[in-house]
Amino acid sequence: MTTQDRGLAALGLDGVPALQPLTYPGLPVTVPALLTGAELLELRPRPGGLGAWTVDGAGHRPHRSLDDILTALGRTPVAGRRPVIAVGSNASPGQLSHKLARRGVSGTVPMVPVRLRGLGIGCSAHIGRAGYVAAAPYGSRTARTTLVVSWLDTAQLPAVDATELPNYRRVLLPGDAYEMTLPSGERLDDAYVYVSVRGVLADPVTGLPRPGGGDQAALLDALLDASARLRELLGPDAASWVRRAAADPELRARGTRLFAEEGWVLPWTELPVP
Repeated sequence: MTTQDRGLAALGLDGVPALQPLTYPGLPVTVPALLTGAELLELRPRPGGLGAWTVDGAGHRPHRSLDDILTALGRTPVAGRRPVIAVGSNASPGQLSHKLARRGVSGTVPMVPVRLRGLGIGCSAHIGRAGYVAAAPYGSRTARTTLVVSWLDTAQLPAVDATELPNYRRVLLPGDAYEMTLPSGERLDDAYVYVSVRGVLADPVTGLPRPGGGDQAALLDALLDASARLRELLGPDAASWVRRAAADPELRARGTRLFAEEGWVLPWTELPVP
């Protein structure tokens, strides 16, 4: 397999929701992988922890460990990184690469789908800088899901933090409570996740959190249909919403306030132990 075969564009994973808001949350990685900026190399799970997994592709000798490859690239090995759960677009290699490149830090990141319990995925009760309504986690005892975890180094972690503040804060989830299981069957001791400080949007019919992370255009159209004031502010459709909101911070702030005025906000800003 050639280097070109593993390019994000060739894999169809180069989309950047920050630049195309209606594509939010973008396409996530579906198998363990090493993002190297513009490439995505496949990881093969094996015992001994993530650093011992082997890397395929891009002309590397077969059976070299992830830690060997990271060291050869001049990057931080796994032990010097922290796992961060993505509930939205940070699971998209195109988006994550874009975020890191804009801040001038390395785009080399292990990204692994991980099974976990206790997290539901809703919609943050605010309109983000790109104009979309992003996903946000909430505590759910019954939830079982698979989410992408990225291992970020000491430069990458604050760079990603900067893209999430001030609407999110990073919290540490204990692995014994949330049962985070790698494809190898090994468990994570803990992992960070970004929690919305704005709360999550409620479904007006059920009163439960409105599901997030799906079709962004359908979500925005549903919100517009439910509120005449939102239609006046950002309508008539999802395309006009993201165009207007991305261009005007005051419109984003007014739209965010309307969520609360319509009674749609659940002030769930903490993640209880399930």
